[in-house]
Amino acid sequence: MFWLLLSLSLLVFLFMLIIFTKLTILVNYYHHNDNDDLKVEFRVWFGLIKYKINVPLIKIDDNSPSIIVKTHTNMGGDSAKDANPEHKVTQVTKKDVLTNFKNAKELLHRVFNLHIIVRKFFQKVTIKKIEWHSLIGVGDAAYTGMAAGALWAIKGGITGLLSHYLKLKATPQISITPHFQAAIIQTGLTCIFQFRIGHAILAGLKLMKFWKGGKPRFKSKTDFSNEKTKSI
Repeated sequence: MFWLLLSLSLLVFLFMLIIFTKLTILVNYYHHNDNDDLKVEFRVWFGLIKYKINVPLIKIDDNSPSIIVKTHTNMGGDSAKDANPEHKVTQVTKKDVLTNFKNAKELLHRVFNLHIIVRKFFQKVTIKKIEWHSLIGVGDAAYTGMAAGALWAIKGGITGLLSHYLKLKATPQISITPHFQAAIIQTGLTCIFQFRIGHAILAGLKLMKFWKGGKPRFKSKTDFSNEKTKSI
């Protein structure tokens, strides 16, 4: 009886620990002309457990109307595991994009009041940091000024939406520097999001609760190996 109670107590403790654990997501994106680099890191328990995704290559395929994405993933912190990340090359085609739209439409059809569930979950997500700095130039002073103004409007709209749907705890650090002598586009974005795992679990339970009967008909995308993407 003692061991049974002890086991139940440990299970309850672990469950409560997971429920109240905060998941921190760090997003770093850098773009310079034709070079892109995206890094996403998931952390729990003050970085004791980490999962990293690095997307160092996003380019147009030379042999087909598609985009090639090369990713590196690894689990853990700054240890020997980081020296051997998992590599993956994915080719995103027009068919894949349409498949994603169809899957999203299917989810909207299957879940009652999905937008309310998503909005309530977003209200629990905290943005702890936003830094977005850009350098832009099109080779002509007048057009560069117009492009800089348009970029200010885009950044203002995006940060406004984020502050409306999520909890913004820090003032966004945004800048746009026009370059009047050369054609260049360079941008760096850093964001830190945080929410409790329990809120994500609750949103998942609501999805199941308000699921309208029937088996979902989600379609899967096709991933290509290195042999099929030799144009990199």
